[in-house]
Amino acid sequence: MLELKEAFGRYMGRYYASLTPTTRAMKSFVERGISKSIVWAPDRMIDQVQDMLAAWRKNDNDGGPGSSAHLPVMIVATGKDYSPVLGDFSRQVPEPEWVTLPGDPLSRIFQLRQMQGERRAQIVICAAEDETARSMAAQFTLFIAAVVNRRFDATYRFAGINHQWPVMLEATDVPAMNIDSGQKNLTILAIDLTLKETIPLFSGPKAGEEHDGKGDGSADNPHGYPALKKMVSYDLVQNVHSNVADGTLDVS
Repeated sequence: MLELKEAFGRYMGRYYASLTPTTRAMKSFVERGISKSIVWAPDRMIDQVQDMLAAWRKNDNDGGPGSSAHLPVMIVATGKDYSPVLGDFSRQVPEPEWVTLPGDPLSRIFQLRQMQGERRAQIVICAAEDETARSMAAQFTLFIAAVVNRRFDATYRFAGINHQWPVMLEATDVPAMNIDSGQKNLTILAIDLTLKETIPLFSGPKAGEEHDGKGDGSADNPHGYPALKKMVSYDLVQNVHSNVADGTLDVS
């Protein structure tokens, strides 16, 4: 599910844009651009940070001869595992609900299920001196403490329309743990986050099933279900993630 990784990348871009340099190394970090400052790792890499850092240092970041990798650098990863959220936070919507999509000019009817899951994310800060690493970590915890940054949206596309679904941070008071690198002049701090993601599963009539004749049947322009079906407002279903926990919304 690449949607969350793309959304988290944009979220980290917002953090990068918010940074205030407090050391000379941080000034270089914010001036060289996000593509040369924050990089993705294949998966959660607390045990692989040395290999990731070695690969980064071998990388030719400036397009010239020899090694030109810069410090500090932030390495970001998300876990491969998936866990459903606990019932005291929210709940799954396993039974299909009849929905229409805001912005759909054809007013088609589809079905929607909703998954609520947890994804682990990790941010590793590598700097030549501890002052820079601490400042970057401290400013990240300040960034996520802002109410507006306690959640972000992931974009899911269906029926030619982009749909925004929320991702929430489980906690914002997260520590930056020191990782012993065994190297002089290198400080490594690791920050672990738990992301609670809401994932929609849209569906329309399968091949051979009755449909409304709208659309062309392609993935980006599917047919809808016939109109004489039980429907529930898409707007209500889209808000399940925030309302079911306290029992104020019943989608049964």
